[in-house]
Amino acid sequence: MNRVIYFVLCICVILGFCKACLKADIQEVSDIKNHKIQQNLYPTYPIEKNVTIDNVDYLQSQAPIGKFGGTFVASTIGEGPKTFNPFNSKDNISSTMSEIMYDGLVSTNPVTGETIPKLAKSFEVNDCEYTIHLRKGIKWSDGKPITADDVIFTWDKIIFGGYGNTSTRDSVIIDGELPSVNKIDDYTVKFITPKPFAPFLRMLSSPIAPKHIFESAINRGKEYFDGYLSTNTKPEEFVTSGAFKIKEYVPAQRVVFERNPNYYIINKENKQLPYLDKLVYLIVGDINNQVLKFEGGELDEISLQGANVARFKEMEKHSNFTVYNIGPDTGTMYISMNMNNRKDEKGKYYVSPIKQMWFQDKNFRQAVDFAIDRENMVFNIANGLAEPLFTPETLNSIFLNTNLKPYKKDLNKSKELLKKSGFYWDKQGKLFDKNNNRVEFDLYTNAGNTEREAIGVMVKQDLEDLGMKVNFKPIEFNSLVNKLMATLDWDMVIMGFTGSPLEPNGGKNVWMSDGTLHIFNQRLEKDLNSERYDFEKRLDYLYTQGALAVKFADRKKYYDEYQEIVYNEKPLIYIYSPIRIIALRNKFKNIYPTSLGGVTHNIEEIFIEE
Repeated sequence: MNRVIYFVLCICVILGFCKACLKADIQEVSDIKNHKIQQNLYPTYPIEKNVTIDNVDYLQSQAPIGKFGGTFVASTIGEGPKTFNPFNSKDNISSTMSEIMYDGLVSTNPVTGETIPKLAKSFEVNDCEYTIHLRKGIKWSDGKPITADDVIFTWDKIIFGGYGNTSTRDSVIIDGELPSVNKIDDYTVKFITPKPFAPFLRMLSSPIAPKHIFESAINRGKEYFDGYLSTNTKPEEFVTSGAFKIKEYVPAQRVVFERNPNYYIINKENKQLPYLDKLVYLIVGDINNQVLKFEGGELDEISLQGANVARFKEMEKHSNFTVYNIGPDTGTMYISMNMNNRKDEKGKYYVSPIKQMWFQDKNFRQAVDFAIDRENMVFNIANGLAEPLFTPETLNSIFLNTNLKPYKKDLNKSKELLKKSGFYWDKQGKLFDKNNNRVEFDLYTNAGNTEREAIGVMVKQDLEDLGMKVNFKPIEFNSLVNKLMATLDWDMVIMGFTGSPLEPNGGKNVWMSDGTLHIFNQRLEKDLNSERYDFEKRLDYLYTQGALAVKFADRKKYYDEYQEIVYNEKPLIYIYSPIRIIALRNKFKNIYPTSLGGVTHNIEEIFIEE
């Protein structure tokens, strides 16, 4: 309890300071928000090209030739990765670690967003057939060749077999059927989808596993696989295809990666990349500690919250770093209520029937939505470097439904909606439901993320203005995930999802009723066939049809409607979309910031020039 109080007090002090200093900083912030640090002023990223040398199909960097050696130090918030198995990852930190070590068949052009080859040398798409030509002669980090057998094994045995996190598998189920994958020869595979499926090519960015390493784990069953390549695994047991492989993991302190000497990307002198010897992620407890470590020179990169941007822009003039504006964030922050009406194995409701009545009430959810002061949050938490958000698609999404108009906080509207459902207020302004139950619930977020904690403080106040009693409880991330995904024992939460402005199907696991991230009405395996709300049924239909449609205009029609449903039903209440501001040390070269890729999307090409 002391820790929670300490965080809340700190946040209130920070918010008060923001209000006091905002006038002085407003011009600086306005310059940034209006893109005076513009992405189009950055150098255009030179895309790699295929070259064949001594029968090996390399990917050749077209960036300026750099110097080998040195270390790049980044950071993560929280307790660190939960696994190093790319197929078990269910959190952003673990996924980041996995992406460093394992490449997929394809990737995304960080400038245009188009799908480009990675482990694949090329690909051909013909209606439902996807022919993938692998690079000949490239190797795993242990020197073994990367072949079609690895691709077949990964997709057929791991992904289609339902091992680990089934998000990828669930995302490629088409009308209840999985695609097939067949080996044509040692370096050619063919995927066949049951129907034309627009997102499928992009889904081939999923990591490929070395069959000779993973096969024994698959043979021992799913329970064993769930613990395979855990954070307790010795570094020498990892065999990877990415630019780096793990060298050391010290729990709650750091993850250290070293260069993969067999990496298949080379420079224009045909020397194998990456340039850097090491990539280090320091595990920091919270954002304030992260800022202190950057200012102290311990970190080379930091993603800045709005409250820190103006100060860093002033420091930039006399420091060894540059502040980059890379446009709207591709992720979303939201508030969700637990709408679950089912019971656990012991017959106990996950959510009390009294709270079920509130959270399942559309009027109640809309009342909460209209009570949220997004503009105040943008002004005081993001320091003006954000825009209020009302849909699941981010402001830079090509599928954004622009017909869904924003609105301001309106307590009168909230009260009207609550009255419709029989809620009333006593003489002290306390809110009660029609059965005379005091409206009181817990609001969670992950401790250490000061932005979400600050949002929680404001949400608590906004809802207490309606007479609700809100118990705000920031808790450790692992404990929070366990509540959301395993015990289902929670009331309301502030969380975030990563996303893509290019492909809504990545959110299939959030919006399909049987999705593993269907957070507002999470179904455990025993509950998958349970009754769905009417709007859930419609979302299932829209997400299925949106993926099956091939033309953009046809797809957008379905995804426009899904956004409209979320906008009206409020299973998730979106908060704001921040502008991504990153500070990076000037000693690093080959830096090509993009909205899609960030600042270090080409980590293998980045080098140090003192």
